[in-house]
Amino acid sequence: MINIIDLGDRLDTLLQPVSELLLEGFRENWPKAWPTIDAATEEVLDSLSEDKISRVALNEAGKVVGWIGGISQYHGHVWEVHPLVVAADDRRQGIGRTLLNDLEEQVRKLGGLTLWLGTDDETNMTSLSGVNLYPNLWEKIRDIQNLRNHPYQFYQKCGFQIVGVMPDANGRGKPDIYMAKSVGL
Repeated sequence: MINIIDLGDRLDTLLQPVSELLLEGFRENWPKAWPTIDAATEEVLDSLSEDKISRVALNEAGKVVGWIGGISQYHGHVWEVHPLVVAADDRRQGIGRTLLNDLEEQVRKLGGLTLWLGTDDETNMTSLSGVNLYPNLWEKIRDIQNLRNHPYQFYQKCGFQIVGVMPDANGRGKPDIYMAKSVGL
């Protein structure tokens, strides 16, 4: 059973494990995101500001198995999912989906209408990477292929849709895939 709590409620005991989870969770496919424990810790601490949501998933033993953040935008109508990470040994057990559902409920309570996220492809995980996206962009988005377990399909299973792409966001041929979902009632 997973318990989801506000990070701020237990920051004294959870700061280090959440920071380590963030560092490890992005190391393989997004190594520049948080390259050091200090950068990861700074991100975790930044998630506690007033215009943000920071939720942690704990397993039955109280171990951190996931973390999700939300950032208010457009006067609270839109919230960015940033970041979402699940411990490698605990993936594919519904923790990410549970965290997204919880964030959606938190955003809904605050009057939010939309959740959005950017999911980078820096390591040729999709057919959108390594190509010039400008000609026939929407055809390329429509025909996207998941080549190496990119998380965009996970987000699609959670109700998100691709709403755009920023070509070359992370360097030539390294796009950011934008996805969004309505959460308003």
